[in-house]
Amino acid sequence: MTDTTQASPPQGFSNVRRTRFWQRGFLASQSAYVLAALIVLIVFMSFASPNFLTAGNVGNIVRNFSFIAIATLGITLVIITGGIDLSVGSTIALTATVTSLTMAGLSQAAFHPFPGFALIVSIAAGLAVAALIGFGNGVAIAKLKLSPFVTTLGTLSIVRGLTYVATYGRGTSPTGPDKDLFLAITSGHVAGIPIGFIYLILIAVIMWIVLNHTAWGRHVYAIGGNEAAGRLTGVPVDRVKIQVYVLCALGAGINGIIISGWLGSAPANLATGYELTIIAAAVIGGANLAGGIGGAAGAIIGCVLIEVIRNGLVLARVDPYWQQTLVGCIIVAAVLVDRFRSLRNG
Repeated sequence: MTDTTQASPPQGFSNVRRTRFWQRGFLASQSAYVLAALIVLIVFMSFASPNFLTAGNVGNIVRNFSFIAIATLGITLVIITGGIDLSVGSTIALTATVTSLTMAGLSQAAFHPFPGFALIVSIAAGLAVAALIGFGNGVAIAKLKLSPFVTTLGTLSIVRGLTYVATYGRGTSPTGPDKDLFLAITSGHVAGIPIGFIYLILIAVIMWIVLNHTAWGRHVYAIGGNEAAGRLTGVPVDRVKIQVYVLCALGAGINGIIISGWLGSAPANLATGYELTIIAAAVIGGANLAGGIGGAAGAIIGCVLIEVIRNGLVLARVDPYWQQTLVGCIIVAAVLVDRFRSLRNG
């Protein structure tokens, strides 16, 4: 008997569907759908308002969405792990306040050994406070196993209260010999580009590299995908969670310092309600509140979409109170699109 196995041509599996290019990678993600919607919206707004694509208005859009985008990158990390941080708005305010108070205190003490000393110390003090807030959240959630929602909701109130205690509700302003330098590195421009946007791009590139090309990034996704399985495979879950919350708070702190530089002051009610917009931008950009999904590109796309809508409403002279309503509708629509896409691909 002859063996015909080797002579038979290989048979394909007719029941296996080929994956098309638009069903793989970034094109298959929610971020791609949102980017497509953003492009359509920009085209529509360019026809609807002749002022939309002017250099001044584009500069305003870039500057304004940068005010929340760095914090959105941070909270995206938290959401990828399956957590949430409602205290980012309060952290923005307290970081800006501590930075301004430190500059003012050093100015009153006339203690500035060399140019830039007050600036360095003040920014370091503000970011140290932000890191401490994130560390507290991370320890409570990772070690004490408290609910992220309840924990950070409590932190929101505590940190906002401390901001009012520190300022008596009056707000503060950066002063001293390094004030001009502070304003230059927070609200200045480089080749016509807002410096806050440059910080955003640098941080986003670093975040993309870390999430996609390091073991730490794989650990972050593993925790959000299946925390129990991650522990069994040796992922240092508690340590990574604490680090993620610290990074989230630092992102909020950086945004707080940038905003205070642009305003020239740090009002006690700074960034009130920002946590909702920041979380909305992350979710719209593709971060899944169940964990395991999200990225830097999606976070930025979500921020841009919200700001383009807000800017469009202003140009169209629509009641600004409709902004929150529309953002809520977009969140629901984004979740629905992601759900339908998951069901189709499943």
